[in-house]
Amino acid sequence: MANRRIPITPKGFEKAKSDLERMKRIDRREIGEAIKVARAHGDLSENAEYHSAKEQQALLETRIIDLEAKMTLFDVIETDGHNTDKVEFGATVKLKNADTDELRTYTIVGEYESDFSSGKISIVSPIAKSLIGRTIGDEVTVTAPSGEFYYEILEVSY
Repeated sequence: MANRRIPITPKGFEKAKSDLERMKRIDRREIGEAIKVARAHGDLSENAEYHSAKEQQALLETRIIDLEAKMTLFDVIETDGHNTDKVEFGATVKLKNADTDELRTYTIVGEYESDFSSGKISIVSPIAKSLIGRTIGDEVTVTAPSGEFYYEILEVSY
């Protein structure tokens, strides 16, 4: 990751802190208990429950290390008080597809907190790149792997 800063909203940063805390305090304990119970079942060489719990433990520790490293690179970008006409990081943008009149709403966030299924798109996504710097009423062309789409910006909020 070469010390590249990772943009994140204040809400995303709080969620990351909460996730890390949960992994360290709750998930570690639960996996430790599962290992203890599986160990009590005897011969560890053929104990699938034990090996599964140990694998879960290794995955959890990897996730903890990864998130701790990312936390040092997070650049929390305040989104309150922005000009509500202009699309910037942290904006929630309501769009109308010019061809189908379908409405879509996206929130532009950092890569770590993006989740397309819940409308959170990464700042580096084709849609976000097309929207940044634009204002209400602008028509934008989004070039995505699946083709070109034309949208009108209806609303911008923070």
